[in-house]
Amino acid sequence: MTREQRKTMKAKRNDALAAAVEQIIADEGLTQASVSKLTNINAARLNQWLKGTYLGDNEKIEQAIQRWLDSRESEAELEGKLPADTDWVRTPSASSVMSALSFAQMAGSISVVYGGAGIGKTTAIRTYQNQAPNVWVVTATPTVARPGPILTRIAQALNLRTTGAVHIVESNIIERVQGTRGLIVIDEAQHLCHRALDSIRAIHDATGVGICLSGNEIVYAQLTGGTRAIGFAQLFSRVSKRVRLSKPQDGDITAILDAWGITDKQSRKFCLAIGRRPGALRGLSQTLRLATLFANNVGEPLSLQIIRDAWTDLGGDL
Repeated sequence: MTREQRKTMKAKRNDALAAAVEQIIADEGLTQASVSKLTNINAARLNQWLKGTYLGDNEKIEQAIQRWLDSRESEAELEGKLPADTDWVRTPSASSVMSALSFAQMAGSISVVYGGAGIGKTTAIRTYQNQAPNVWVVTATPTVARPGPILTRIAQALNLRTTGAVHIVESNIIERVQGTRGLIVIDEAQHLCHRALDSIRAIHDATGVGICLSGNEIVYAQLTGGTRAIGFAQLFSRVSKRVRLSKPQDGDITAILDAWGITDKQSRKFCLAIGRRPGALRGLSQTLRLATLFANNVGEPLSLQIIRDAWTDLGGDL
């Protein structure tokens, strides 16, 4: 086989497959860049392949495309079988979080919400954001512990330009939130250093915008008690509402069980044991969702044994 013949064979494209990808892009409003990421195909090569001008190994590209299409079908099939999660449940703990957020926004003050993971803090925050105007949520990570990075995150949440010196970004944030009666929520705030927290305090002082710091026990430990550093005193003095959620309340668990329609006493007892574990509200919801899938697959009502099987399948133990 000549070089030209090999080149011609490599250039031959599966037109039906390309048409299927083009249709997905059009129907779902995707971009070639997003498809490139989803398929792990170089963006330039994908573009050439879609145009029918790629002279490289089309078969290799089409194998990757087919894997992506197959995975989409599998996900759609699972999504069709997997029961939808319950609508957001206003548990007692969630109500406490919502109250702290609402107070901070209405009073233009600072609230702190802290406690263990899996209790529903972040879900309550996102729900409040969807219900109230001018609420901006930023999630801190170890890489944004310092003032510059966290101010950049806040600016991004506000749809502001993030270029320029830190003090310029800060000034832009202050100008944007001034007079909005808004609320800036910093989730996972335990990652922030003293100077980053002080930068947030400065925005509050300059604008009166509400602030809520949410995270684990470290957030509050940094601000109060014997471990409080002098540098945190200015921020602590402005904290007007504090909500501690160390573990799920029984009322949280029963509210979730009611939302799922779990009425059997033995099943509720078992679920209470799951939910009382630290951070287990999230695991309880996942267990009930998987248990409902199991029950639907065998055509049986949800039972204690099926819930036990789902809990075990997710790696749980009691």
